[in-house]
Amino acid sequence: MEFISLISIALMLIGTVGIILLKKPLDKVIMFSILDAGFLLAVVQFGYLDVAMFIALLAPLSILIYILSIVKIKQTRARNLQGDNNG
Repeated sequence: MEFISLISIALMLIGTVGIILLKKPLDKVIMFSILDAGFLLAVVQFGYLDVAMFIALLAPLSILIYILSIVKIKQTRARNLQGDNNG
């Protein structure tokens, strides 16, 4: 049981450091997934299976929303740069 807690802590730390240090948004999505996996493992270890099920259902949705926001930001920046070059 202690080994599983070390794995969950390591996953959460790796995900957190990766989110902070990496610059590319899609790399941050991968690190967020790693962070989420560690958090889910910690929740399961403490026995909150109903909360773990809720996390497992909402994690893909939150990642999808994050990816959509990245795409929207890139489109907005491209449109603003195109408008600046024309004017």
